[in-house]
Amino acid sequence: MSGAFGQRSRGPGLVDGRLAACPRSPNCVRSCSPASDGVHHIEPLRFTDPPSDAWRRLIDILKRQPRTTIVTAEDSYVHAEFTTPVLRFIDDGEFLLDAPAGVIHVRSASRLGRTDFGTNRKRIEALRATFEAHD
Repeated sequence: MSGAFGQRSRGPGLVDGRLAACPRSPNCVRSCSPASDGVHHIEPLRFTDPPSDAWRRLIDILKRQPRTTIVTAEDSYVHAEFTTPVLRFIDDGEFLLDAPAGVIHVRSASRLGRTDFGTNRKRIEALRATFEAHD
């Protein structure tokens, strides 16, 4: 089990106006990662309604998620903390609105450890399902 724990990942925040790259460990997903990076790449959230409506919808969905705290909510960037149910680890979720492209870029990463057993990917896919159901 020691392989699941280890170095703390890079903290949340934008780097040159973009979501930070994922570390080499498989406990992070990011929509800005190249599609050829099957470990880290995940599709962004896509929308067809006005960007402000899509952004508000995302924030409303995050507010209703269990064990989720919105730390920062700005006009085009959100940082949320997700607490895992069993071991109470905190994962960081980040969302960046790209209105001209009609997408919200996503990054979800474990703060600690090397693996997350797919938790971050599953979380974003569940958020996507809820987000798209209300588009």
